[in-house]
Amino acid sequence: MKLQDRDEPPAVWAEEAVATALTPWQYLREFVGATRTIVELEVRKLSHDPTELISRAIQPMLWLLLFGEVFARVRGIPTGGLRYLDFMSAGILAQSVLFVAIFYGIATIRERDMGVLIKFLVSPAPREALVLGKALSAGVRATSQVVIIYLITLLLGVHLNWNPLALLGVLILAVLGSALFATFSLIIACLVKTQERFMGIGQVLTMPLFFASNAIYPIAMMPTWMQVIAHGNPLSYEVDGLRALMLTGGSSTFGLGLDFGVLLVVTTALVLFAGKLYPRLAS
Repeated sequence: MKLQDRDEPPAVWAEEAVATALTPWQYLREFVGATRTIVELEVRKLSHDPTELISRAIQPMLWLLLFGEVFARVRGIPTGGLRYLDFMSAGILAQSVLFVAIFYGIATIRERDMGVLIKFLVSPAPREALVLGKALSAGVRATSQVVIIYLITLLLGVHLNWNPLALLGVLILAVLGSALFATFSLIIACLVKTQERFMGIGQVLTMPLFFASNAIYPIAMMPTWMQVIAHGNPLSYEVDGLRALMLTGGSSTFGLGLDFGVLLVVTTALVLFAGKLYPRLAS
């Protein structure tokens, strides 16, 4: 088949030609290099407008100070021996990461409108590397949320676990969770393609993802049908791992291996899927 007879845009031909010419080791270097470049670009944007990080601190502060202090007086919520505020703090960290990441796709739509996206697509960089770069840059934003939540919870007297390995585990879980939901957001952006539709869908998704998880109450308290949803919700596994690592006396219901494994597998699958959809956003 001649190239001019193909339906794909020229950017796809260029990518296939480069991929064919490269050895596996060269392709891996190309993949890592492209991913690192995208992360650096996104981090640079953040350094030019740090007000986003400050504004993101307001919502978790309100949840912990208002919702947390009120529900701490409710004795009927089983928290496994933890104070309710301690129990809730891991869920609010996961919520903060979710809310930052779930609207990440709208930035990609803006890039399309400004003509930036097409520059990425005509490069020989693997599409999955472009998506992974976006996902990891969302993870960088997640690390700032970890710092903010730790400062707030420290002031509120939450019993935090300061073991260095536990802190590292919290960071990894936050990055994985952010990457997962940012990639999910990117997939939505590729399907709806407009900012207005994206905002509507994003707002519809955030609350069900949050409330159909173990962020602010145990899964055992939910009705059976909701428990099924919660067990299929990646946010539940992120919260479970954060609760075990973040808190003194915290424990994992699912097991830390399963928590990390679910987030890693789902993120990988979403990155691969988003890599296939990514060029459609430019059409």
